[in-house]
Amino acid sequence: MKRAARTRLLLLLGVAALLALALWQRQRDAHDAPGSLLALDPAAITQVTLQLGDAPVARYAKRDGHWWHDDGRRADDRYLDMLTAAAAAPVLQWRAAADFDSAKIGLEPPHAVLSLDGRRLAFGAMSATGPQCYVQAGARVALVSLRYMPQAPQQEHVELSGAR
Repeated sequence: MKRAARTRLLLLLGVAALLALALWQRQRDAHDAPGSLLALDPAAITQVTLQLGDAPVARYAKRDGHWWHDDGRRADDRYLDMLTAAAAAPVLQWRAAADFDSAKIGLEPPHAVLSLDGRRLAFGAMSATGPQCYVQAGARVALVSLRYMPQAPQQEHVELSGAR
């Protein structure tokens, strides 16, 4: 075998080994990924219940592709879609709820309680490590991006002309 052919063969073997290692690492990362808060498709959710602090509980239902308050008034579809997006929120880390003092991480009482098709998510305080918050889902606590923390709906600003 000539020197050039041997070099090409070793180069091809090296590339094949690197590809195999990259595929193995990708599978390992996918297996170890913490996943999302709930195993629900946000678009398939039809019932939402939200309690922010001490405020009254707000209940919503999805009918004919739109969100409605439980009293029959039309709700803001974009606001409810933001709330249901929490189901697919990527989890940065899962821990057992017993690993925490729930009062110290804002879960006793929670800042917000969001129920999506009967699955309860309790949102606690912001973490000290960045723009993340604690979320209790069953017997586990997750760290998720702060953007999934439920907020009060935006009120439309009505300008009063001629008011003095």
